Amino acid sequence: MTWNKSEIQEAKEGLRTILKPGDTVYTVLRHVSRSGMYRAIDCYKFEDNQPAWLSMRVAKAIDNRFDKRYDAIGVGGCGMDMGFSIVYNLSHALFPDGFECIGQDKDKHVYCPSNDHSNGDKSYTPHHHRDGGYALRHKWM
Repeated sequence: MTWNKSEIQEAKEGLRTILKPGDTVYTVLRHVSRSGMYRAIDCYKFEDNQPAWLSMRVAKAIDNRFDKRYDAIGVGGCGMDMGFSIVYNLSHALFPDGFECIGQDKDKHVYCPSNDHSNGDKSYTPHHHRDGGYALRHKWM
């Protein structure tokens, strides 16, 4: 299914109100084809210990297929973590110009998710990360 530009933009705007840099998007594998080349994956965010279903909006925001049989995002291919791929593409779609470093909180073990910090950037002071694809965290449920 292809989405029109207004649907994509509306989904992005809605998700930007829900998801901020540093938030975790949880994925659930709903289906794998016999060949292993297709998966249906659900996306959630937890707020107040309650799951918020994001899959339809995520599918629109990243202009991906929505599989109505499983109420999940349909993705093809293999050889990589497709849940991570969905979250990375979502993060890149929501923050195309990057994001501000969220720093670190040693007491809560919360650190900025940017890959810049793994590649030599040891500063957690406020500064801009150019790759918005790492603004969100990913975890499987």
